[in-house]
Amino acid sequence: MSESELIEKGPCDKCGSSDACAVYTDGHKFCYSCDTYFHPDGSDGSSAGPRKARPEDLIDGSVTDLRARKLNQETCGKWRYETGSFKGQPVHVVNYCDKDGHVVAQKLRFQDKSSMPWLGNKKEAAPLYGQWLWKNGGKQVIVTEGELDALSVSQVFGNKWAVVSVSGGAAGAHRDVEKGIDFLTKFDRVVFMFDMDEPGQDAARRCASILPPGKAHIASLPLKDASDMLMAGRVKEINDACWNAREYRPDGIVSVGDVRDKAITPSVMGRKYFVPGMTEATFGIHDGYVIMIGAGTGVGKTDALSEQIAMQLDEEEEPIGTIFLETPAPDLVKRIAGKRKSKMFHIADGSWTQDELEEAVDEISSTNRLYLYDSFGSADWNQIRSVITHFAVGYKCKHIYLDHLTALAAMEDDEKKAIEQIMAELSGIAQQYGVVLWVVSHLATPEGKPHEEGGRVTIRHFKGSRAIGFWSHVMIGLERNQQDDDEYERTVTTFRILKYRDYGRAVGQTFRMAYDLETGRLHPAPAKDEAKQHGFTTDGPPISTEDF
Repeated sequence: MSESELIEKGPCDKCGSSDACAVYTDGHKFCYSCDTYFHPDGSDGSSAGPRKARPEDLIDGSVTDLRARKLNQETCGKWRYETGSFKGQPVHVVNYCDKDGHVVAQKLRFQDKSSMPWLGNKKEAAPLYGQWLWKNGGKQVIVTEGELDALSVSQVFGNKWAVVSVSGGAAGAHRDVEKGIDFLTKFDRVVFMFDMDEPGQDAARRCASILPPGKAHIASLPLKDASDMLMAGRVKEINDACWNAREYRPDGIVSVGDVRDKAITPSVMGRKYFVPGMTEATFGIHDGYVIMIGAGTGVGKTDALSEQIAMQLDEEEEPIGTIFLETPAPDLVKRIAGKRKSKMFHIADGSWTQDELEEAVDEISSTNRLYLYDSFGSADWNQIRSVITHFAVGYKCKHIYLDHLTALAAMEDDEKKAIEQIMAELSGIAQQYGVVLWVVSHLATPEGKPHEEGGRVTIRHFKGSRAIGFWSHVMIGLERNQQDDDEYERTVTTFRILKYRDYGRAVGQTFRMAYDLETGRLHPAPAKDEAKQHGFTTDGPPISTEDF
């Protein structure tokens, strides 16, 4: 990398200017009138075509090697990257040309990088620095985030491979790429070698998304940028990074080969519902499900979920997380313990002893698999989302219960918008961590028969039904006529499948479950005249909606 200094300025043999051609100590010349670079042997190295007047405010610089950047004079000359003086301060002069190679604008780079003002007419310049050097396309072009990075990569490839740079850094990179799309698409392969910090990589992905599928690639460097790599002498790694750049595909796009192993995995029966017949009808509960439960007030949502949790504690191995916003944690533990022992521990009906209660609770505690969120009445979604994630990641919970969605949304200014956001995030959590989310929703008042009197539940009755219907994998409506004249029918809850994404044939099926007033358990409901011979009884205290 030899030094080269300006000797004088004189006439240009090409354009006829009397004083615009600079002569340097190594014998090369550069004409600032016609923008022509002359090699030491006198040959024309970079003709800009027909003469075009330079903007008056452009400054004259000189082509030298940049030792601190390990950039030689040949590279700087090819790219018209110069050094000069502006208002008494030394600057780098980045000459921007139009598509024909005429210098029309300059970007000045001060030593302290305090500012990078533009001179001339930037609008006439090609959107990508160096674009005028490679007019005919080719196999590959490398796009960098800065001009010095472009020179660094160009020098590594002997200044023979196409390299360009965006002009405005990461923030405006996509606009330069959009303007230069016709140029870039002439190449078979476009490699974005941006800075390795977060803004640089975000910009690289955004720029890559503009190009046709399969054309854009994103390079990865061990240091911050290509200039740092060249200064560190890691030339081969720049070369390797170009050829090993990964093809850009937006998040979520995969090929059949990417998913083949999962695609050929045989389908299996999922986990059980506590409702007999529902597992067979739906092929069970699978990881990543959001299961939405909807029912009127007092119909039995909490009781049904307690039954499901009790069964999972008995028959499964994974931990369970619960967030019951309207049921204090101690009360929920009593209900679940009562389900496992067929005792109504949450009611002082004299059918159980203190020793039985303590034994049942200690059994659950000893499993170390039931975790509860004990913050009664707290309904801030950001906090609840954090709890759900912690259950999934920290405690490895496979089932997580949220009762109820309506309380979370009610705290927001726009309830509908809040439900849309929460449901989208719940679905994402279920898929990301492979958990099953059981979510309770209250229902809007229907036209006609109320839900509390056995009115049929439909998807549109869910508050925020559009978002709930879209994001839920499973939707189940619970129906019970608490005012039925028949005492036995008042104990019967109908579980109606409203949606089942993986198996549409399950939709519309119903399962009747009766509540035994002595044991507090839900069992398949036989016909009324068969109830007693199956061990059911309606003898006992009057049904209270609090039992549900």
